[in-house]
Amino acid sequence: MSPAADAATLTARRSTRFVAWVRAWRAGLVPFDELADEISGDEEHLVADAPGTWTDVPLGQALPAFTKLHPDDIRLVLPVPGDPRGLPGPGDLTGAALVAGEAVMTPGFGVVPEVRRHTSGSGVTFETVLWRFFPVTEYRQVFQMGSAEAEAELTQALTEATSRLTRLDVAQWRPELAGALQALRRPESTATLPPGFDPRSRRLFARASILDQVLALAEHNAPGGAVNGYEAQQRDAALRPLTTACRQALVAACNSPLHA
Repeated sequence: MSPAADAATLTARRSTRFVAWVRAWRAGLVPFDELADEISGDEEHLVADAPGTWTDVPLGQALPAFTKLHPDDIRLVLPVPGDPRGLPGPGDLTGAALVAGEAVMTPGFGVVPEVRRHTSGSGVTFETVLWRFFPVTEYRQVFQMGSAEAEAELTQALTEATSRLTRLDVAQWRPELAGALQALRRPESTATLPPGFDPRSRRLFARASILDQVLALAEHNAPGGAVNGYEAQQRDAALRPLTTACRQALVAACNSPLHA
């Protein structure tokens, strides 16, 4: 399997599918009955603290909480320490979203996924997802980059990162990362958005989704002892602008205007 394909097997950010499909439903473009399956895929998704519930419930039972919301009131947020854009002030919601690196935001509540890993009696490891609702008392919608600008910035960041990593000779000590970034110059991703999103947003989402997983692979498989501290710092510095551009691209694509 190629490096890019290896990267694509990692799990994408779950909030991207949540936001995209719930927004499409609220725009009348997809039926409610499809939502839970499209969001969860082959995982088990439960929800805690949803309005009108007293215990954890299946995802489908919590989605009616979005019934009265306009599609533009449902937003994807991908915060990191130092860049909490889209979140309210300090509190439980902001803390949970920063830990998860993602959240679904609305004017009245936020929803954050928590991935739980389990091991069966036979030794098989699997994951379940618990979405937790948090109340929002002070909502401020922030400026968001459009898909065209986000696509341009992502392309530039990818070109610059590839060039810097080539100069650092990353291919010698991280061949899977160097190969994956090269493959992404002409990506073939199966990541898709539901009906209603324009071609640019679809293209941007597909590219940013697989790139996001490549970057997660790079972070997960940190260099070992064969790489000195200076080389690791240089690699991280080369990838940092690309990571930011990738987050911006995913947010821009999932929050882009919908069309019937």
